[in-house]
Amino acid sequence: MVKEIEKTGIPVVHMCTVVPISLTVGANRIVPAVAIPHPLGNPDLEKSEEYKLRYGLVKKALSALTTDVEGQTVFEE
Repeated sequence: MVKEIEKTGIPVVHMCTVVPISLTVGANRIVPAVAIPHPLGNPDLEKSEEYKLRYGLVKKALSALTTDVEGQTVFEE
């Protein structure tokens, strides 16, 4: 689905916990997430620390959206 949306000219970020799967399906902008049961958070963290974690992931995804890429790119820290 990511590739089909991008064909229309809309950039897409695929946030995932298993990067090789994203590479296999052909996603162009890939942001690694935290863990399979909680991809965009960590319930073991204190509220303020989890907020920082989530904020950082969203910030990275927004940065990936505004970055021109040629093919598949994984946006690591």
